Amino acid sequence: MQRLALVGLLILLAACSLKSGQPSPEVIASLPGQGGGQMVDETPTRWFVELEGGALSDGVSLQSIQAQHTAFRQAAEAAGVRILFAYSELFNGFSVEVPANNRKMLYTLPGVEGVYPVGTFKLPPREPANPNLASALTQTGADIAQNDLGLTGRGIKVGIIDSGIDLEHPAFAGRIVDGYDFVGDDYDASNPARSTPVPDPNPDDCNGHGTHVAGIVGGKDSQITGVAPGVRFGAYKVFGCEGSTSDDVVLAALERAERAGMDVVNMSLGSPFGWTVLGKAVTKMVKRGTVVVASAGNNGNLGLFATGDPAATEGVISVASFDNISVNAQKAIVNATGNPLGYLVLGGAEAPPTSGTSAEVVWIGRACNADALLANPTGKVALIERGACTFNEKYQRAVAAGAVGVIIHNNVAGLFAGGGVAGVGGVFGISISREDGLALRALTAPTTLTWTPDTTLVANPTGNLISSFSSWGLSQDLELKPDLGAPGGLIRSAVPLEQGGYAILSGTSMSAPHVAGAVALLLEGNPAFWRHQRPSEVRKYLQNTAMPKPFALAPASGFPETSYRGGAGMIDIVAAVQNRVTVTPSVISFAAKAGPHTERLVLKNRSNVPLIYRPVHLPGPSAQGSIYAPSFTTAVAAVSFSHTQITVPARGEATLTVTITPPPGLPNRGLYGGYVLLEPVGAGIKMNVPYVGMQGGYQAIQILTPTSLGLPLLARPNAAGTGYDPLPTGGTFTLQGNDIPVILAHFEHGARVYELAILNAATGAPIHPKHSLADYAEYTIRNTSANGFFAIPWDGTRISKYKKEDVYGSNVRIPAEFQPVPNGQYRLQIRVLKPHGNERNPADWETWTSPTITLARP
Repeated sequence: MQRLALVGLLILLAACSLKSGQPSPEVIASLPGQGGGQMVDETPTRWFVELEGGALSDGVSLQSIQAQHTAFRQAAEAAGVRILFAYSELFNGFSVEVPANNRKMLYTLPGVEGVYPVGTFKLPPREPANPNLASALTQTGADIAQNDLGLTGRGIKVGIIDSGIDLEHPAFAGRIVDGYDFVGDDYDASNPARSTPVPDPNPDDCNGHGTHVAGIVGGKDSQITGVAPGVRFGAYKVFGCEGSTSDDVVLAALERAERAGMDVVNMSLGSPFGWTVLGKAVTKMVKRGTVVVASAGNNGNLGLFATGDPAATEGVISVASFDNISVNAQKAIVNATGNPLGYLVLGGAEAPPTSGTSAEVVWIGRACNADALLANPTGKVALIERGACTFNEKYQRAVAAGAVGVIIHNNVAGLFAGGGVAGVGGVFGISISREDGLALRALTAPTTLTWTPDTTLVANPTGNLISSFSSWGLSQDLELKPDLGAPGGLIRSAVPLEQGGYAILSGTSMSAPHVAGAVALLLEGNPAFWRHQRPSEVRKYLQNTAMPKPFALAPASGFPETSYRGGAGMIDIVAAVQNRVTVTPSVISFAAKAGPHTERLVLKNRSNVPLIYRPVHLPGPSAQGSIYAPSFTTAVAAVSFSHTQITVPARGEATLTVTITPPPGLPNRGLYGGYVLLEPVGAGIKMNVPYVGMQGGYQAIQILTPTSLGLPLLARPNAAGTGYDPLPTGGTFTLQGNDIPVILAHFEHGARVYELAILNAATGAPIHPKHSLADYAEYTIRNTSANGFFAIPWDGTRISKYKKEDVYGSNVRIPAEFQPVPNGQYRLQIRVLKPHGNERNPADWETWTSPTITLARP
């Protein structure tokens, strides 16, 4: 009843605002900006090459694909191209490196249909804490699904594409049915000296991330119980012991998982702003009936439109992260009061003993180097407040003053996991909550601590709120992503035995396997799902029954979390398994469209009794301003329904029409969203359909933005080859060595098509009526930072012949030949097509034209 009252209040407030002259919306929260800084070159260096004709999954014969591969290999080796991986199951082609990063040359090789950049994925850092997987299970109902419904994921195979799994860990004993190491322990895609894969058949995990992920999906031993402890695993190792991997390696793992018949594939990895070849391969897997679950990303600091690939791919279940509700902390006793004290060991510091009594605890203040100490800690335990300087600075200051132990209390509510300490032998370092720290400071008599080997559950004040690191949507093609969320902040699970067996990690890496386990339970509970319908039906059941939580940036505002960060909200596994009514579509996503939007929701009842629902609008906050540092306001959409109450007949359907009108006064490109809740009248399970729109639709998107550096601009590589010299008034180039023109461009949003046209400098006209392009690309992602850029070199050639003039139903052309243009004066024009843009509509293109470029070959 309290929640319904809140919903009603929000709707009333929105209605009053509209009737009272539309006052300016109130800003309730903002993301911090990235600030200025140096230019960052984000130009790709590895490429996917797609061959024409399709893959085995498209029905193409293996003999035909092998013939294509042989012809390409011969030509590529003659051209000095280095082949990294070959693909045939889900994608027909290769990943390659080319001399001088000459991407255009690849188009001239036999059978090439497309060239796309290879991205990289990094593993998140390990957090020094000890929260609880068991409490996370209660947040989604996984404990009830196991204990009351008897579901374990029995008979379901889950592929883990990650850093492998510890093959000797008791949590997975006898349940790893397939696996392969695609890279070797020393592999790191970001280090050129270690970026060559050395595969072997043993996918044993030396990093720990993959074991942790698998433990959440379905680990089972005396220490942990995962979401679906009856599943069997495929272990596909794509990371080495540290560092990153690349999506060409991941594509090879996807093909192996497809051949092994995995029912579910978990990918706790990704790169922000994704539009990659992985999307094509994953889409094929999904259409063939494999449920693919992926992390939305840990790039909450990068602003809007940051949801990564493969999570942004159509059909993939993209998962946001919510914080765990409790932390399983070590326990001490405050001897002055007898009260328990929960603590976590600071990363890098020595842990306290598990028995005995500490020295006296003394409060010394903030303890940064610039601060005066409030007491002498010599021979005592220093109590310090968090903030203003690093944990290591505080620790070292106390040690230098003679402290025999260091306690840092939080400066905001709750416990925290600190790290980065260079520990000194014999001096422990721990963190405690603000509440416990203030209680120690308030004591009027000296106190010591009694150490115990026990643990205690400490409430997490951000529990059930979306995690600060969880990435924001939408996808680059303006669709609602993430799809839904699950616990991912502060999750304890398995790690390799040589690393201690159990540890904590945080990230959407941890929320995705929670959902993958939920999918296994749902498939076991609904075995009638037809294979090719599995992915869409599973997503629908999970989204329909997920529910939003409070807005994490302003929990007291009364607003729910934004749909473009949390999707439908926190999953409810029991509701998903037991619900017999579905709503299609399961999201209302219309950001590409300007103005009001009307959607028909079809409610389908699979039960034998009629069910009645009352639709309710729960509006969320709107986002406006910079995509890197947006502000969130009280501007909300208006929503109307065709029925105030709707009856869905037994074994029948009913239709509810929803009309959504954008918030008045919201600037162009502002995002708005919320939820259509379907409250049962009597029997039934509450359901939810999230929605999202964008003021102005796709034409409000601006791709080419100047940044603080005045991009785009013409430049020349500097003499050292370490950067670029700007040429704002033009320049002369010999095209010898590094003396070539380069366009530096910042992409604020992904471009569906990018072209580089060659113009006559005197007339401004294209140099040829049909063949005037120097370069083009499909689905170019946005830059990751406010000053990131792509370097686009011009070698003085134009595309003189095309193999095709239509790819995948569009007018994108495939180059076949490049010819040099004569010496002379030219201008280069960048043209980018907005997402959802019509290539024949000039308003859907953005352009920028360079100053004069003089070609003067010797």
